[in-house]
Parts: sequence; C-alpha cells; structure tokens
Amino acid sequence: MLTTMSDFLRANNIHEVECVISDMTGIARGKILPRDLFLSAGEMRLPKSVLLNTVAGEQPDNNPYVGPTDPDMICVPDPATIRIVPWAVESVALVIHDCQNFDGSPVNLSPRAVLRHVLNLYRERGWKPVVAPEMEFYLVAKNSNPHEPLTSPLGRSGKPEIGRQSYSIDAVNDFDPFFLELSSFCNAHQLGVETLIHEAGAGQMEINFTHGDPLELADQVFLFKRAVRETALRHGIFATFMAKPMEQEPGSAMHIHQSVVDAVTGQNIFSTADGAASPLFFNYLAGLEKYVPQAMLLFAPYVNSYRRLSRFMSAPTNVRWGYDNRSCGIRIPNSNVTNRRIENRVPGVDVNPYLAMAATLACGYLGMVENLSPSAPTAGSAEHVHDELPRNLEDAISRMRACKPLGDILGQLFVQAFCEVKELEFATYSRVISSWEREHLMLLV
Repeated sequence: MLTTMSDFLRANNIHEVECVISDMTGIARGKILPRDLFLSAGEMRLPKSVLLNTVAGEQPDNNPYVGPTDPDMICVPDPATIRIVPWAVESVALVIHDCQNFDGSPVNLSPRAVLRHVLNLYRERGWKPVVAPEMEFYLVAKNSNPHEPLTSPLGRSGKPEIGRQSYSIDAVNDFDPFFLELSSFCNAHQLGVETLIHEAGAGQMEINFTHGDPLELADQVFLFKRAVRETALRHGIFATFMAKPMEQEPGSAMHIHQSVVDAVTGQNIFSTADGAASPLFFNYLAGLEKYVPQAMLLFAPYVNSYRRLSRFMSAPTNVRWGYDNRSCGIRIPNSNVTNRRIENRVPGVDVNPYLAMAATLACGYLGMVENLSPSAPTAGSAEHVHDELPRNLEDAISRMRACKPLGDILGQLFVQAFCEVKELEFATYSRVISSWEREHLMLLV
C-alpha cells in the first residue's frame, strides 16, 4: 500500500499530504503531513470525538459514544483515493482515510464506515449497487454579513442574473472562466463530472456525475464540494451548497439515481430476462416509500433543509413514485432494460454524501429483504400530497430514533449519536433571534 502511494508522491514531486476524513456533517477533518512523515507513519491518529462535531463546531456529551477518556482512533489511508490537489500553491496530494479502532475494526461512528457496512450487506447477497448523483448549487456574490440576504454574482455582462434561466447556455457562459477552471480542477482531482447545466434559480447550477460504485461516488461528491468552493473564491464569488439559500429561489438537491446489478453477471436485477421490471425492482421502490420518511434526517440534516421541501418549488414533499414524474419524490426515468433505475429526489445537496448514499441504499435493501410491495404509480401531479415526509428537524429526529430496522442496518450507536449531534445543532439554532422576529414583534406585540 505504502509502496504504491510512495511511487505516486515521488512521481508527482509531492511535498505535503492532506490526510482527511469526513465527520458526520460532511466537513473534512484531518492533518497536513510532510510527505516523508506521511510515508513513515503509515497512519494518522485523531480523537474519536472529532466525528461528533456539529456544523458549528460544538459536541454533545461524548461519553456514551467514545467513552470518558476521549480515546484516539487510527485513520488508515485508502490508496484508491490518493489524488493531486490542483488548486494548491505547492505540490500537495490528498488521501481519504478510513477510521479504525486499535483492534482493526471500523469505527462505527464514521460516515465512510456506515456506507461500507451497507455495501457489505449487499455484497453478502451477491448484489452490487450502482449510483449516479446530480448536484445543484448556487453561485452568489461575496457576502461577509450573515444578516444580509444572498444575491447573485456579476457575470461577464457586469449584471447580476435576474429571472429564471433554466437550461440556458448563455447563463452558464456568463461564468465561463469559473467553469473552465472548475473543469480543469475536476479532471486533475479525478472527479467523474459528466455534464453541466443551469438550473431554475438565479445563479443555480447542476453537475451530474458518471454512474459507478457508491463509495467512490461519495468520495467524489465529498471532494467536489470543496473544489467548487475553492474555485469560486479564486474568482471573487462564493459557492453555496445550502439546501435553500435564497427566499424566492428554488432549493438545491442531490438527486441520487440508483440501480443494483448481480455481482457475478453484472446484470441489472431490476429487469427480468424478458425485459420487464423485476419483483426486486418493486420491492426496492416499496422500501424507499416506507423508509425514506424514517431516514429523512440523513436526507435533510439541517433546519434550512426543510425550507427547500415546499410545494410548487421544484422539490418533493412526498414519497409517491411515478414514471418520468418529477412531482414525485421517487421518479423512474425512461431507460432501457440494462439501465433501469430509480431516482430518489428527496435528498438536499447539504447532505453528508456518505450518509445519504448509505441511507437510500439501506431503504431499498430493506424493501428487498422484507419483500415489500409499493403503492400504485402516480400518473398525474403529486403536488397535492404533502404530508408524507417530516416537516421539520425535530420530527425527523424523532422518526429516525424510533426506526429499529434502519438502526440495525446503519448501526444503533451511530443513529443515536447522529441524532444527538442534530439535537445540539437545533438547540443552538433555537437560541437565535431572527430578523423577522425583530421586525414584526419588537414594536408591534
């Protein structure tokens, strides 16, 4: 392992290595090591409690999850993830690490370990999931005042975007320098970016990834967010992956296309030999219908996430399913027998990609092993169905805590810890007095 990475580092004249893990929020944590120290150490040690940070940097009571002494964990580099950091001033590489206990077992609080465990469950049954995420995000003008609303940045025209520019080529071209550099960075950073489109919102873009292995795609999404933010800063703007950054604009999603193939033959198990949809296809659908609402905390992990899930704003408010029906939370795109797949439209782009991938695959897995049957497909608009998903963070926490089947797959300890992290975030948020309260309550009540 070290020989392979050593060859890579020396061939690319690397001076430093960014050793990173994902915490529960999806923030990159870790250390930057000189090349020779990275190779001689062969591992990195961090406190287990690092995994339990909220997005604001707070931590719940760690004792039930890591013990009273806050011990270290061993972070082992995954050689398959080594890549150049193309925006660094000097020659820098990055390696994603797996979190292990000192006996070699995985740290089950680690998001990457949670996804690995779900993939192992599939492997035990001879199945191999395939996913393809679609990521929406906004380019916005630099804003250092959190009390001021975000606005669209100036493009080459010198004017901010106004109105909706869905699929506009010219609107994308307005930010050509940004996208050209981003494309170059994505190629150098080994991110499987496939297509770029302009989405409905002002300054809202969408990137699609080539379909592939869920762990590899989660790694790519994890790194892509940083690449986009770094590129935006180099061009004097911000990029945001908030689920709902602007009041009057649509929210941003991370739709996940998913299918399952036979691990030996490579055949899509969602299709039968005669080309029809298989029983497992419908079982998987039923699993999403039943368990996505219980797993909502992993698809909508922040208070802001629920602002996106509004009727008539290009976001699902249900877990109905339909053929090529974008009003449904679960869409079946038109495809041939080989590419039959299911699109989960519920996750926001603010998710931790490891946990969102693990959650959607866990829901489908439960549907298949429990032999569940789905509802009838929705042929018309499902916009009138808006009571099937949790409406706020507190509801999502309660539902996830109470769902034993998901806890058994994702890990009961992980689920309880993740819920505590989210409860702490909500408590911190609840102390904030908003501008709406000051405007409408201060002198009128």
